[in-house]
Amino acid sequence: MKLRLSFACLTIILLLITSCANTDKEFATMLIYGGTIYTVDSTLTTVEAVAVKDNLIIFTGNLAEAQQFKNEQTQLIDLKGKTMTPGLIEGHGHFMGLGYNELNLDLINTTSYQEIIDAVAERVKTAKPGEWITGRGWHQSKWDSLPIDMVKGFQTHNLLSDVSPNNPVYLGHASGHAGFANSKAMEIAGLQVLAKEGIKNFEIEGGEVIVDALGRPTGIFNERAQSLIAKHIPRETPETDIKAFELAVRACHENGITSFHDAGIPKKTIALYDKMKTEGKMKTRIYAMLTGWDKELLSEWYVKGPFVDPDHLVTIRSVKLNCDGALGSRGAWLLESYTDRPDHFGHETLPMGFVKETALNGLNNGFQVCAHAIGDRANREILDRYELAFNELPDLASNHRFRIEHAQHLHPEDIPRFAELQVIPAMQAVHMSSDRPWAIDRLGEKRIKEGAYMWQALLKSGIPIVNGTDVPVEPLNPIASFYASVSRKTLKGLPEGGYEPEQKMTRAQALKSYTLDAAYGAFEEDIKGSITIGKLADFTIYSQDLMTVQEEDILSTEIAMTIFDGKVVYTNVN
Repeated sequence: MKLRLSFACLTIILLLITSCANTDKEFATMLIYGGTIYTVDSTLTTVEAVAVKDNLIIFTGNLAEAQQFKNEQTQLIDLKGKTMTPGLIEGHGHFMGLGYNELNLDLINTTSYQEIIDAVAERVKTAKPGEWITGRGWHQSKWDSLPIDMVKGFQTHNLLSDVSPNNPVYLGHASGHAGFANSKAMEIAGLQVLAKEGIKNFEIEGGEVIVDALGRPTGIFNERAQSLIAKHIPRETPETDIKAFELAVRACHENGITSFHDAGIPKKTIALYDKMKTEGKMKTRIYAMLTGWDKELLSEWYVKGPFVDPDHLVTIRSVKLNCDGALGSRGAWLLESYTDRPDHFGHETLPMGFVKETALNGLNNGFQVCAHAIGDRANREILDRYELAFNELPDLASNHRFRIEHAQHLHPEDIPRFAELQVIPAMQAVHMSSDRPWAIDRLGEKRIKEGAYMWQALLKSGIPIVNGTDVPVEPLNPIASFYASVSRKTLKGLPEGGYEPEQKMTRAQALKSYTLDAAYGAFEEDIKGSITIGKLADFTIYSQDLMTVQEEDILSTEIAMTIFDGKVVYTNVN
């Protein structure tokens, strides 16, 4: 009798234990398998399966073990031979610019001045008299042929004005560092009147209005001179802001982008992002940089301190400074003059004293500083100011992760300084693909070979690179930037062997620059950037294996699926 009672008690205890165990067991909400999964985790290069619960990774490993996390509610995703990586991170772009580029005239693929004229003429047909026509994306150095009438390497407004006599037109250069206005826009800005009064040069601090031999403005406004026109353009409305935001989110999903480093945002954009998050529409993780143009905004945030979002959707802990221009507009600040304009050195668009002041404020208040620099002088001057700040506040500089955005052209002596100072270069590889064919005209062969797009030299020195596209300067296409990273060719596959091939990234380096290294550049390597247990469930799935496909076939790769926060947000139906 006692034996029977003991056995019964034991059975009950075992049932209770089993019941508790089943209750406590962690089941996956999503199980992914059936393809090559690159983790970008140093402990496991590839795995067979990944299990996700809600928005976190709970298992990586072989499929047999992964099965234990499955129940009837688990969403099963069979890759069917496709390839998956951590969610891609756009390491430097302009989120609202991406959205607005789709609302306004998109000129990024234009190959001639005539195409611009045709696009504006078409828009004039539906525009009301007096309505502004805006767009962005033209780049005279990428045109198949140049117009006869050129001044200082740029087209003039005459043909543009002829097709738009009743509408002010302003078209941003692809770089964002110059703009092109028609006669009506310049009339509104009062510039033609000034020319008639005999003013022949419209040089302003940090910029230039290009004029012809008679002192008349040609329509080109370089660097800070753009403000002469821009201040007259009607501001965006809350309705257009929301539309642009939604278009930007969609573009990210279609391109496999799950996180976005937004390089310089004003107060109103912060308010918009807060609104979108509150309404549940923030479907891309934003790492936002405060625009350095607004000193009042910076002062406000220095008092508040950084905001690291516990939901990992909108984080604000960095400041963006614009310190020079671009090579395309000859605004990049150089140590020696432009090869194709010997009297010109580019523009210092922000006083270097303010760079040092911002670096000190950043260290004192917990903000990362990210300074735009393309020319070798701009890069040197910024490194100098950063170094002065680090030396003044050594106790606060141990993990600063200050960045230089673009770092496109460096003096050879400054290349090792990035690693020495632990300054992260955020470099958009696709710029090399787009710019290298004509950049040699700006810099000459010696400067190009010794200091332009120095990816491997920087990596070997011991500093990671944050990759991206600088959208809308370039299309938001990570595949194109990956291809440029590993081939150093144009998107047409030229030249054979690539430009300065010794500076190519390996495929592993290129993938890391778009994932884990990009996460590191935002202090987020503990929550994203690799497929690791405990990290966020953000993944990008491709039509083929980027890591093994023939180089010439990389550009044919498509984004097959994007998973954000543990949910499928995009599927390619093709």
